[in-house]
Amino acid sequence: MKKRLLIRDVTLRDGQQSLFATRMNQDQVDRTLPGFKDAGFYALEVWGGAVPDSVMRYLHENPWARLEIIHKEIGDTSLLTALSRGRNLFGYNPYPDDVIEGFNRNAIRSGISIMRIFDALNDTDNIRSTVKFVKENGGIADCTVVYTVDPKYSTKEKLRALLHARLLPSHIFSKEYFLGRAKEFEKMGADMITVKDMAGLITPGKAGRLIRLLKQNISVPIDFHTHCTPGYGLASTLMAIVNGVDIVDTALASFAGGSAAPSFELIQLFCNRMDIDTGVNLQAVVDLDPILRDIRKELAEFDSTKLFPREFNILTDTLPRDIEQMFELAIAYAKADKEDDLLEVCHRIESWFGFPDPDDKIKEAEIPGGMYSNMLAQLKALKLEKLLVRAMELIPMVRLVSGCPPLVTPTSQIVGVQAVNCAIDEAKGDSMYTTKSIQFVNLVKGVYGHTPVPIDPEYRYKIAGVREETPYDTKYYRRQDNPIFEEYGGVRLARDEKEELLLELFPSVANDFLKKRVEDTYLAEIYRIEEEKYKKIEEEKLKYDILTPEQKEQRLLDGLYNYHWSSYTEDDPSIGHS
Repeated sequence: MKKRLLIRDVTLRDGQQSLFATRMNQDQVDRTLPGFKDAGFYALEVWGGAVPDSVMRYLHENPWARLEIIHKEIGDTSLLTALSRGRNLFGYNPYPDDVIEGFNRNAIRSGISIMRIFDALNDTDNIRSTVKFVKENGGIADCTVVYTVDPKYSTKEKLRALLHARLLPSHIFSKEYFLGRAKEFEKMGADMITVKDMAGLITPGKAGRLIRLLKQNISVPIDFHTHCTPGYGLASTLMAIVNGVDIVDTALASFAGGSAAPSFELIQLFCNRMDIDTGVNLQAVVDLDPILRDIRKELAEFDSTKLFPREFNILTDTLPRDIEQMFELAIAYAKADKEDDLLEVCHRIESWFGFPDPDDKIKEAEIPGGMYSNMLAQLKALKLEKLLVRAMELIPMVRLVSGCPPLVTPTSQIVGVQAVNCAIDEAKGDSMYTTKSIQFVNLVKGVYGHTPVPIDPEYRYKIAGVREETPYDTKYYRRQDNPIFEEYGGVRLARDEKEELLLELFPSVANDFLKKRVEDTYLAEIYRIEEEKYKKIEEEKLKYDILTPEQKEQRLLDGLYNYHWSSYTEDDPSIGHS
């Protein structure tokens, strides 16, 4: 009997978010849905992440409608997946339980089966309530272990620590650390657990050892998610498969590689050689390829690489002999745990298929690609690009003093912004941390949860004015206003609970989106009423025109004259005005 590997396709969420800034509009999504329905992937990640914000902000579309349309088309052929940040949902501060419950209940009712829940600090307390609400509403709780690596200290920092007789923390994020989190999630009621490597930093050797450890100690299914930015993605996914992972995340070729997930087509070619059944209708995948290619061309202005993979039919096309050998060698190297050899042949395979080369800057710095680009953009806006190298050097120390948070959204942005602030402070001759973002203050204060490493109380006092960790108290949470617009007929900004949730989760963006919807609806109704009036006028005019002079005079005498079309009588001097 063939071994089974489940595939979670992330094309419509993580794929387009990684490569095209989440700019697929509803029409483009709709064109793919018949193909995805026929493909029959175990699951489709279609919602959450940046999708709700982006479709309102840039596309002026309703995110709930997007989810419901996808669910209506896909039906029960694949489970739909969304991504959320536990208590934080889509923002920074934790939300009260009623908001968390309302969001998860409505997401599940609108079509989500699997809620993938992560916390940027790997704080299990921040996930607990979401697990409870997802399960109560009939959903599948997918608890996420966020993968990250230890701070990469410079030689200068190591020497400085040595001179001051102090040790820099190391071996924080060991495989035992991640196993500990997974065990907590399983006790909490997780239906499945994902190792989520959003920065693509997990090497093949570490991926294999971690998956092997989890499979030995965890009874629920294990999913593996990574990205290809530094060049590990394909090789690490293969290692996860060889070591018994239950599910892997992939994207279809035109939305894969680079900063996105590994290509499904490449994973399928490996599975063919290992006698592994993915259960996917491969003809449907082949048929989807030209549709996705056309959509990618339409998204050219947002395309981060503009590098299209080679067109290759995985059902009928034949690989060159040397590339065929690379697939066989990769499997052999994965089974033998030969990481360097595995990476070399996987890079040759990806190069032949036309996927982007590894990003050496990200590989060396061991930070997410988005974090690097955000820091560069921040410095460019200030015309201080020359400080980028110093800001990069400061990342490990900023991370260390703030409790070694994983470098994942939003903590990667918080640490990156603060490293830039510190570099600017230093260049101006000010002391470090003179300039602090409110998010960094809140991170150090404890507002966002427990950090992996305890923060020095004196440092916390220096930054946040308190010595004890101070979590966010939801009693201070204030609901967003939902005003009534009398000028638009006395309607509310948000019409129902789903729209109220948009206001809670995306206050500024949702306010603009919903207000425009109110205005457009009002104007459309005014236009409809005027159209109706105009039609009646035209109808009356036609009736009037065919009357005899005697009938027209009698109509006036009967009081049936309609002032709305009185102007038409100017052409008929025999009729006076009433």
